[in-house]
Amino acid sequence: MVTECMSKAVNIYTDHFLLDEKTIIDFVKDNLDYFDRDASLHAKEIGDGNINYVFRVWDEKTGRSLVIKQADKKLKSSGRPLGVYRNKIEAEILKLQNSFAPGKVPHIYHYNESMCALTMEDISDFKNLRTALLEGNIYEDLSREITDFMVQVLLSTTDLLMDRHMKKEFVKKFINVELCDISEDLVFTEPYFNYKDRNVITAGNEDFVNAVLYGDEGLKKEVGVLRNTFMNASQALIHGDLHSGSIFINETGIKVIDPEFAFYGPIGYDVGNVIGNLFFSLANKLVTAPDHTDFISWIERTISEIFDCFKEKAVHKLTTEIEFPLYNDGFINDYVAGIMSDTVGMAGTEIIRRVVGDTKVKDLILIKEGKEKIKIERALILTAVSFIKNRKTYTCGMELIDEFRRCKESVNV
Repeated sequence: MVTECMSKAVNIYTDHFLLDEKTIIDFVKDNLDYFDRDASLHAKEIGDGNINYVFRVWDEKTGRSLVIKQADKKLKSSGRPLGVYRNKIEAEILKLQNSFAPGKVPHIYHYNESMCALTMEDISDFKNLRTALLEGNIYEDLSREITDFMVQVLLSTTDLLMDRHMKKEFVKKFINVELCDISEDLVFTEPYFNYKDRNVITAGNEDFVNAVLYGDEGLKKEVGVLRNTFMNASQALIHGDLHSGSIFINETGIKVIDPEFAFYGPIGYDVGNVIGNLFFSLANKLVTAPDHTDFISWIERTISEIFDCFKEKAVHKLTTEIEFPLYNDGFINDYVAGIMSDTVGMAGTEIIRRVVGDTKVKDLILIKEGKEKIKIERALILTAVSFIKNRKTYTCGMELIDEFRRCKESVNV
């Protein structure tokens, strides 16, 4: 009788409809055995993004909890249609990432394909990295944790370490047309060619952006190269949106979330996104709390260490795990050098798109309008332009910090 009742209940989820704080409780009870059937559950919508609905469901008596992420068929803000396959991609990728880097992503409990609803581990004990950095928190192990994750997940999905036939099947399986299209526009096109008129430029920086970004044909050429790499270099299964808002952290480690932009692309895009976003944390403190010298020194060191540690760990992993004789030490060193070049260039495109594009980050939003914001944004743009144009010349992480310092000193308003 119980099985028959549950079967009837589950049948209502064969057609997609949006869940809310009331229906999500029934959904969890009907689809999972995680809670007692008679448990008194509570639910709250916790998501603030534009393309998904995220709920936390918990039992106060036992303290057990879950998070459910449901994809809608349209954007919240504009109502524009959007495919829902992304949540299935996310569910499968999180499982795969957990196999390569155990414990560094949320555990997946259930995926309902009809409802496009992904049920996963609640990571409320971890804090959003961007928020934590804005609060001035220091995590000495951040560089080690995030480079461990990237090296294990990214390199393990290349055909240097994965069976080449399986890798090709993964390339087909994880084609992510719609969300790649968003990145191709917002990251690699509109900041340099504002054809959709969506860029948001700080008052006082309009002429600067016109000259330094829109009017620099040499820069556009190099961005074109990076854009082509992003679109055509099926190197590894990348996260595709690995910024400090997608990383959660506490003293025990990290949890990486939201791989819905994932596809087979260039490794340097993920590494560059992490580095680029940490420059925003640095920029914020230099303007809003310049006396927080401990934090500023730590974030500079962390940016440098992420570059250096990823490079060192990547060479070590490939050297020790590759068995194919043609991939010798010379090949491996050149291969990793290519990743690091892409990393620097992609860090530059991430910095520029967040400064002039319409998808801002809190680090910059919270800087008060005025001369200091104009100056720090110009310093970031100049740094990013150098990263893009000269990406092959940077060989260690401290050179990135030195470049930012030089650009910051050169800015006059």
